Amino acid sequence: MAGLNKVTVDDISVKGKKVLVRVDFNVPLKDGVITNDNRIQAALPTIKKLIADGGKVVLCSHLGKPKNGPEDKFSLAPAAKRLAELVDTKVVFAKDDNVVGENAKKAVAEMNEGEIVVLENTRFRGADETKNGENLSKELAELVDGEVFVMDAFGSAHRAHASTAGVTKFVKETAVGYLMQKEIQYLGNAVEVPVRPFVAILGGAKVADKLNVISNLLEKCDTLIIGGGMAYTFIKANGGSIGTSLVDDEKLDYCKEMLAKAEKLGKKILLPIDTAITAEFPTPIDAEIEIEICESNQIPADKMGLDIGPKTQALFADAVKSAKTVVWNGPMGVFENPVLAKGTIAVAQALAETDATTIIGGGDSAAAVMQLGFADKMSHISTGGGASLEYLEGKVLPGVDVIAEK
Repeated sequence: MAGLNKVTVDDISVKGKKVLVRVDFNVPLKDGVITNDNRIQAALPTIKKLIADGGKVVLCSHLGKPKNGPEDKFSLAPAAKRLAELVDTKVVFAKDDNVVGENAKKAVAEMNEGEIVVLENTRFRGADETKNGENLSKELAELVDGEVFVMDAFGSAHRAHASTAGVTKFVKETAVGYLMQKEIQYLGNAVEVPVRPFVAILGGAKVADKLNVISNLLEKCDTLIIGGGMAYTFIKANGGSIGTSLVDDEKLDYCKEMLAKAEKLGKKILLPIDTAITAEFPTPIDAEIEIEICESNQIPADKMGLDIGPKTQALFADAVKSAKTVVWNGPMGVFENPVLAKGTIAVAQALAETDATTIIGGGDSAAAVMQLGFADKMSHISTGGGASLEYLEGKVLPGVDVIAEK
C-alpha cells in the first residue's frame, strides 16, 4: 500500500530547523468554545516529538468551511489557546487573515527552538488553498525557509490543497507524523494484508456514497455486513418489500451485481433479517417513538425501517466473533435516537468483546463508538471520515502520495 514506506518524523533531524506541520485542528465549536478536543489531542505526539528535538514548529490547519474569506467564527484562535494548555512551551497565535502575513512572519522570526507558532485558518485564503494555488504553497514554504514539511492531518489527506500537498514542491524535506503513520498502518494493512477472517461492516444512509468501497472490500474481505439505510436498497434488489424505507432505486442493478459478485468470489454478504419499523421518521431526531419489529423483506407498505432488529443484531455479532480483522464504517440505524440506537450499540458491543483488530472508519461510526463509551475497546478509531472511506476504496490519497518514500 502506498504510504507504508514513507519517511516519518523519526527519520528526520529537525534541531534548529523550521518545521511546517499540517495538523487537523478542525474541531467542533459552539459560541467560540471547543466542544471536543480529540483532534488536538491526536496531534500532540507529533508536536511534542518535534519540540523535544529542537524544531521551530509552525502549525497550519483549516477549520470549517468559511465561504466568504475570513470569518471570526472560523478562527483557529480557540484551538491555539487549547494547545497552549496542553504543551509545556510557548505558543504564539499569528492572527493574519491572509494566513501568511506580518504577524506570522514576525512570530516565526522571533521563535526559539522548541516553540510553536499557530497560523490562522488556511481556508481564509479561499481558492488559493482549496484549488492548490501556487501562491499559498510558496508562502507557507518560505515561512519555514523551505526546510521541513510534516503531514499529520489524515482527515484532510484526501484533498489536494495547498497546505496538504502543494507546499511539498517547495520544501527540502517531507515526512508523515505519528497520527498519519498510525492511520496508514491500520487502514492500509487491514485492507491490503488483513489477518483473516476479515469482516467488513458498512452502514450509513446511502449506497451511492459507498459504491466503490463495497466493490473494493468484496475483493478483500471474507464477509461483508451491510446495515443502516443502505441495506434497504439491497433488500429490494433481492426482491423484498421495504415499505417507505430509504431506497436508491437507481442503484438496484448495482446491488444485484454486488450480490452476484459476492457469490462468484465465494464471499458472504450479510443483510438484515429483521428490522425496527415505524410509521414516520422521528422529529426531532431523538423524539420518543413506538417501534415494531418485522422481517426485513416484509415491511408493510406504510412503514419504514430505521434500525436492525434483535435477530440481525445476533447474526452480525456472531459474524464478528470469529473474525481476526474488522473494519466498520457507518451506523446500523438512526443512532441519534435512543430507541433506534440498539443495532449500532449491539455492533459496537460485539467489536468491544472480540480479540480481533478493530478499526472504526471515522465519521458517524467514530461518533457512535465514542458516544456509547466503547472508544478504548477499539484498536484504532480513524480521525478521517472521507479520507478513510477513500482509503478503503483503494484510492491513493494526495496528502500521502506527496510525502517522500524511505
